[in-house]
Amino acid sequence: MPAPVVLAGERVTLSMPTQRDVDRIAELCADPAVARWTTVPSPYRRENAVGFVTTMVPDGWASGRECTWAIRTDDVLVGMISIGDIHDHQGEIGFWLGAEARGQGVMSEAARLVIDYGFAPAPDGLALQRMVWRALVGNAASAAVARRAGFQWEGVVPLGAEQRGERFDEWRGFLHRSDPREPASGWPDVSFVQAAV
Repeated sequence: MPAPVVLAGERVTLSMPTQRDVDRIAELCADPAVARWTTVPSPYRRENAVGFVTTMVPDGWASGRECTWAIRTDDVLVGMISIGDIHDHQGEIGFWLGAEARGQGVMSEAARLVIDYGFAPAPDGLALQRMVWRALVGNAASAAVARRAGFQWEGVVPLGAEQRGERFDEWRGFLHRSDPREPASGWPDVSFVQAAV
């Protein structure tokens, strides 16, 4: 079971979200774009953020099944990133970002830090061999982050995603520990076109 760790890059610091972040998380998760592309509750209420930071996040770290970090720039929380569904040397990367931080390379830097941690050998990392990425069809912003990080296109899974009780088509990609961490080719044109919120 990994202990919560802080990961620091040039512009971003990743640390476990705490109760002092509750109001900021509630504010950012009220954004329709966050609700559209993630599985956060919608409408998002303050009590959802309380449960997230007091139960979901610490339980994930304690069980070794999910490692979740708040993304901070200049000590301001701007988003969230995680490696979840950790089992058998595999994990799934997931992330969202507040509107004011989008389009500035913040998420790409955060993803690099998390991927490096995920693939690093224990005890300094999770010793993963494979990482997966999934997104609802149409989420080209998420696809861009995955593609820049080196994820290979795996395909479309009809009704592969569940979001608040409904099923949706899903894009999937993968990254192996031995793969280059550079922009991947072979992604279809449709993955470059962002669907409307």
